[in-house]
Amino acid sequence: MTLDAWLTLAVIVAVLATLVRGRVSPAVVVFGGAVALLVLGVVGPEEAFSGFSNPAPITVAALYVLAAGIEKTGALTPVMQSTLGERGWYRRPLLRTLLPTAGASAFLNNTPIVAMLIPQVTAWAQRRGVAVSKLLMPVSYAAVLGGLLTVIGTSTNLVVSGQMGELGLQELGFFEIGKVGLPIAVLGLLALVVLAPRLLPVRRSARREMEQEGRRFTVEMLVQPGGPVDGKTVEEARLRNRPSGLFLASVDRGDTTIAPVRPETVLRGGNRLHFVGPVADVVDLQDVPGLRSAELEHVLDLADPSVRYFEAVVGSRSPLVGTTLKDVGFRSTYQAAVLGIHRSGQLLEGRLGTEEIRVGDTLILVSDPGFRERWRDRADFLLVAGLDGTPPVASSRAWIPVTILLSVVLLAATGLFPILQGALVGAIALVATRVLTPLQARRAIDVEVIVVIASAFGLAAAMQTSGLAETVASGLVGMFGTLGPWGVLLGLVLTTILLTEMVTNNAAALLMLPISVSAATASGLDPRGAAIAVAVAASASFLTPIGYQTNTMVYGPGGYRFTDYARLGWVLTLIVVVVTVTLVPLLWPS
Repeated sequence: MTLDAWLTLAVIVAVLATLVRGRVSPAVVVFGGAVALLVLGVVGPEEAFSGFSNPAPITVAALYVLAAGIEKTGALTPVMQSTLGERGWYRRPLLRTLLPTAGASAFLNNTPIVAMLIPQVTAWAQRRGVAVSKLLMPVSYAAVLGGLLTVIGTSTNLVVSGQMGELGLQELGFFEIGKVGLPIAVLGLLALVVLAPRLLPVRRSARREMEQEGRRFTVEMLVQPGGPVDGKTVEEARLRNRPSGLFLASVDRGDTTIAPVRPETVLRGGNRLHFVGPVADVVDLQDVPGLRSAELEHVLDLADPSVRYFEAVVGSRSPLVGTTLKDVGFRSTYQAAVLGIHRSGQLLEGRLGTEEIRVGDTLILVSDPGFRERWRDRADFLLVAGLDGTPPVASSRAWIPVTILLSVVLLAATGLFPILQGALVGAIALVATRVLTPLQARRAIDVEVIVVIASAFGLAAAMQTSGLAETVASGLVGMFGTLGPWGVLLGLVLTTILLTEMVTNNAAALLMLPISVSAATASGLDPRGAAIAVAVAASASFLTPIGYQTNTMVYGPGGYRFTDYARLGWVLTLIVVVVTVTLVPLLWPS
């Protein structure tokens, strides 16, 4: 290998290792890798930042805005509300949900689709006495499968299409990836309906865990009228930061509830004070003059109109990852109090304020009714859902984003108008018609994903120009070439799947694409078919909760443990591998 190839390999290994550790934002890591290759002289400025002028990231950004218009107006609500129904115990309602989920995900960003379904599915499961863990993972997987049907089904498909143009290949047709994706989706959905009841365990959701085990974490005290605490502020009564780890989450005045509680909140006789923390330390509160114990009958009072309870899932982009609630001043920053942290199928015990937040943690929060609107479009939380299971209501303007999206899809599918121009015009139209405000449109764009995509183009360019892609491809051909072209394709697919589960799917696709083209040329495969195989493998993440955003979204609400994903995911992964390796050489012969 040349010196440039060794330098490129060192940078890419460092990028992958940092991404796996998850301590630094993926956008910072991948962009830093592109800058490092520029500084080392492996690539020039045009190659290092070629992704920022490529149509793919811009198209992805515009499609985020279109999806936000659909979500805000509740355009999919009538469809999604009619999915589960009340007939059948499990398989029929599951199939009625999975089909529209996969269908919608073929044309829309799947995170808002799954976000819409989580509270509805949870409420349905509770009414029917079905473990929600039997439903939410299949919903996530159906969204992933639907993304394999069209070029706009996932950002990864668009990224691969854009990079194919850079490598001298014609970009993907609108339904071209569906030649492989449709058989995978059909077999995958059948596998979900047949195997999910047998392979998925019964787990308690974050909400159910809090309701059933909440007495271990929550205690209620009454303020005695005329006592030492009556008339004092929370800070004056020394109830703000108790040394035992208990903290005051809310104050119930009878006619109103204050949550979160501020230091200057004045306590009055008869107020009910809800403390959260280790109930074993309740004796600490018994020593406070002017407080007496009260029976807490319901930890989560969903009927209280003055406060709302939410579950918020922490994603990989959240600034909360690696910090503690105390470090970020959670109550003052977010105007909410954390009642519990749900991780790996159970509520954490001990002092929540000093617990380091991890990716996939679900925070059970109490706040005012406006909390979701304030934070649902921010990177802080991957999902913010109310615990009352109330779905959004379709507005009278829902027809506008639906019409715009259908027009974009129809024009792109028929080749009359490119996807990029159509998506941009559609996004501008949503703002012009006031379906979205400019601020809402801006917040809808996942800047982290856009920067990762654009920066990864620089890494891919370095692999191509330095000769590293050809060297790695030669190694793969030597390792799997004895099995013929199918063997080489198998090696590409397995390597892409492994990278996708370890790092972001977009970065995995862009790193593997130049390798796949070189390997295809050396082994007699059609480079176009090899590129499509990489796109399919990078978009199909089923083995872990961190490989794909929707998997992370259902992690806490479904009460799952990390290893639960592989129970069902290995079947879907096997379907992806077998179908891809079998069909690609037949559909795109050399």
